[in-house]
Amino acid sequence: MFPPFNEEKAFAFCKEIVSLLDEKKLSLETAGMPSGERAENGIMLGVLVARTSAGEEKVLYTVSGTARTVRGTYGKAVFVEPIVSSAQIADALRKNDLAIHRLTEQINAAGRSHSSVQALSARRSALTSESLKKVFSLYSFHCFDGTVRTLEEMCRTRNRGNLPPSGTGDCCAPKLLDCAFKDGLVPVSLCEVFYGKSADSRSSGTACSPCDERCGIILPEMLGLKILYRDCEIIVVDKQSGILSVPGRGAEKQDCIASRVRRLFPQCIAQPAVHRLDMETSGIQVLAFTKEAHRNLCRQFEEGRVQKKYIALLDGVLAKKGIAPSGTMELYFRLDVENRPRQIWDPVNGKKAVTEWNILNVEKHTMPDGSRRDVTRVQFIPHTGRTHQLRLASADSHGFSVPIAGDSLYGNGGGRLLLHARYICFAHPATGRLMEFTCEPEF
Repeated sequence: MFPPFNEEKAFAFCKEIVSLLDEKKLSLETAGMPSGERAENGIMLGVLVARTSAGEEKVLYTVSGTARTVRGTYGKAVFVEPIVSSAQIADALRKNDLAIHRLTEQINAAGRSHSSVQALSARRSALTSESLKKVFSLYSFHCFDGTVRTLEEMCRTRNRGNLPPSGTGDCCAPKLLDCAFKDGLVPVSLCEVFYGKSADSRSSGTACSPCDERCGIILPEMLGLKILYRDCEIIVVDKQSGILSVPGRGAEKQDCIASRVRRLFPQCIAQPAVHRLDMETSGIQVLAFTKEAHRNLCRQFEEGRVQKKYIALLDGVLAKKGIAPSGTMELYFRLDVENRPRQIWDPVNGKKAVTEWNILNVEKHTMPDGSRRDVTRVQFIPHTGRTHQLRLASADSHGFSVPIAGDSLYGNGGGRLLLHARYICFAHPATGRLMEFTCEPEF
């Protein structure tokens, strides 16, 4: 994962704590019940610098896992305990622990070729899953918007409902952010460093990004954003389907990507979005922290200097309609004023929309009703930025006449719109450096 917040200030505190540990002024000790974590193994040490509503700075720190803690005093910094203790985890595992060990012994004694091994392994796997579900049911996290969400809820959104890897929720970043959001603090700087004997390419005191496999499930849900890149000028996020890019009309439409960015980064300008994705569309969205960056990026979009690529699943087989594997179409649409926000064909008053396409594949897709249908995977490259441009290129009779799957406005609806902004390329507004981002769709 890309580090969600600036690391500089927190890294300085991490280095101080590492020095104090090395000098034995702080000690790393086993806490609670023993676990598989061994004292000589390296751990992650994390620091979060945050601010209160009154502007007071707070320093929180913690270590990864559940079995160790830092003893001693580090100024006014607060040590953050595990969200779930090792004792709670041991209690959750106790019910099936003996049975799992006995099954393991039987499997080892039987040998791989024995006919009973498959049944024994299946039984052990079921008990293990049952135990892990019980452990993970103990985890919940305070989030950026004041809500508390369970790990199970997060896995439904970010892990397709599957069980997460063991140790999920025990990394530094989720613990620190949970504590901060619980106390109404605003994160300023977050950093994790490796501490202990050198392992792989990591040496003690080396800064590390939050892990993809565990934090990649939790942090986007806690923050309300999946951050692909961030610096002092811009932020690039992977927008989820079902959320607005910018605020709409009415109190119920104020939650959006732009408002979430402003909430997490108070220094952000009031209108950070430089382009928009439809609420149902997922994928890469770029926002600016400063007026200068916003002005520069808007100019790049207006002048057509930003390259974008989208992936869509169209509800049918384009080849059966005689559509070429690739090409470019030029269409003209305007707002249907009596049926907003729909757009309609108008070769006289419509705005020109130029779209390049490449057919990638024909495949089976499981629809929300459980049926399996033929869909066409298409890459779209829009050369203009018109409202609903790709949805119309797909669904309108002047385009393909095959709507994007899940399109409730121009198609049959059902499930989410299967349209994703996969790629973007632009010049960094401050440095001029070419910035390229790719984010694959979930479908």
